[in-house]
Amino acid sequence: MKTQGFTGPVIDSTTSRRRSRPANDTLVTMRVFGIDCGTEYTGWGVVQVEETPRERRLVPVAAGAIRLNKKERTPLRLQQVYVELTGLLTAYQPDCVAIEDVFFAANAKSALKLGHVRGVAMLAAASCGLSVSEYAPLSIKSAVVGYGLAAKEQVQFMVARLLDLEKAPEPADAADALAIAICHVHTAQTQMGVGVR
Repeated sequence: MKTQGFTGPVIDSTTSRRRSRPANDTLVTMRVFGIDCGTEYTGWGVVQVEETPRERRLVPVAAGAIRLNKKERTPLRLQQVYVELTGLLTAYQPDCVAIEDVFFAANAKSALKLGHVRGVAMLAAASCGLSVSEYAPLSIKSAVVGYGLAAKEQVQFMVARLLDLEKAPEPADAADALAIAICHVHTAQTQMGVGVR
């Protein structure tokens, strides 16, 4: 799906070694839409859990980023985020949304702007009737890499490994959004006492 601010490739059968659609004997047990909020790029990624009689696995569905024009006024940028996220959520029909939790930034003005984008992202999810789970950056890195202080490159590398991709999705914001979705899957599976392969 291409939207006005879309950037980066959508994950499909050409970028994944696995089938993008489940086979007849495969049951999709969860589909998560991850959002990595940013004031210039807002990344998004969709991951689903597919279950067969023999295994459970994480499968990438799609990923990309909404590019925001810094020259536009803030209300118009926020409107763009809302419209595009709502369209993507409607198109991909996830079961839930996962988003990065608030973190403390040295620059209060930057943190406030990021907070605006997060609020709009949560509003888009709520408008689509979806629950939103928030995860701290340390939790996301721990779930994906196993180390809360991992470098961004390590997270991107592990996203590609966990989703069986030939390379990390671009832009980096898309990979971060997929990491957030993976974190939610692992958390949900842990809470249910079931592991994802």
